[in-house]
Amino acid sequence: MSQCSPLGSAGKRNRLSSLQNDERRLHSLFTVPVTGNRPGSTPSTWESEYHIVIGYGTPVQNLTVGFNIGSGGQTFLQCKPCGDSTCNIPAFDQSQSSSIAPVPCGSPDCPLRNCTTGSTCSVIVKDKGVVQYGAAVVTDTLTLSQSTPITTLENFRVTCLEMGATTTDSSSGLLDLSRDKHSLAYRAPSAPDTVAFSYCLPSELSVDQGFLSIGAPRPEGNVSYIALRSNTALPNMYLVRLAGLDLSNGGPHIPIPAGDAVIALHSTFTYLKPETYAALRDQFKAQMERYPAAPPMGILDTCYNFTGLRSFGAPTVYLRFDNGVSMVLGIPVAMYFQERDNPFSVGCLAFASPVWSFPPGVSAVIGTLAQEGAEMVYDVRAEKVGFIPGRC
Repeated sequence: MSQCSPLGSAGKRNRLSSLQNDERRLHSLFTVPVTGNRPGSTPSTWESEYHIVIGYGTPVQNLTVGFNIGSGGQTFLQCKPCGDSTCNIPAFDQSQSSSIAPVPCGSPDCPLRNCTTGSTCSVIVKDKGVVQYGAAVVTDTLTLSQSTPITTLENFRVTCLEMGATTTDSSSGLLDLSRDKHSLAYRAPSAPDTVAFSYCLPSELSVDQGFLSIGAPRPEGNVSYIALRSNTALPNMYLVRLAGLDLSNGGPHIPIPAGDAVIALHSTFTYLKPETYAALRDQFKAQMERYPAAPPMGILDTCYNFTGLRSFGAPTVYLRFDNGVSMVLGIPVAMYFQERDNPFSVGCLAFASPVWSFPPGVSAVIGTLAQEGAEMVYDVRAEKVGFIPGRC
């Protein structure tokens, strides 16, 4: 089990960043070029909201990385050489590892559409003859030293980003937990009584850190499972069937259009198609009429000013899945507050509709705020995902 937290913030998310960048991060989730299961490009930047420490290479080099469940099937690391005399973030030094091996260009393990540097799975991207960034795909030993017992995986594939690759969150890379066969979710040790991984995302209202557990024991008790679904256009994502929404204080059931919901770590808020969001917004507003409205905060447009009040109420939102399971979202996760540790400020319904259309077959995206407080359990081989309310 590895502790996870927003990097350098002792469990506190950058609120301005969430508002300004959330929809951009969501859009990037669906814009990685792919050919079948083979990503056609590598990013020159990356960003993640939650981070852990991993070890890579022999001897082990410890690096702080983000983790994601929809990262296109590749684990990325900032690697040396960085293109100048110093790296602006801690980087993996390939020359210091005795167990590193390059992936051949023609190998089925090479995720690059076109290799440009010879026989190895690597690419150099140029603009007007100037190198913008380079990437080389290698295998080496991955060590999860914070887990109990220590987990070591040999020949774990990583895309090393060199010469111009940057990060917007000061981490050294991004650990892939997607449904791709090369991800840690599929490479992790398995047994009949374990699941691929589980995590608890740290709440900003708590001083405790969250965790990421690889090869976690299959939980017992109050765990609700939902079957995973597949979409050939989004083969690496965790998809479930979200059937509808309800509010606790009455109102008609809000059906979700045909399609699947993406469980995401790449966005804070939960996104719905315009007609679904409009129905939820209108019902929510009808139940919040006694409170003064506030201007929108970024993409969140259903906001109220609770400043100066001694108490207030808001309806609970129920996410209804097709097998009858419900995820219950109370005020701390159904609303987003301008001052996260002070609900008596401006608060907004933490749902929105993106300005662009979802990809075919997608009807919603369930963001990280909705997942806070629950342990999320990914039983990849049994093709189901579960949650345990109040576990974190």
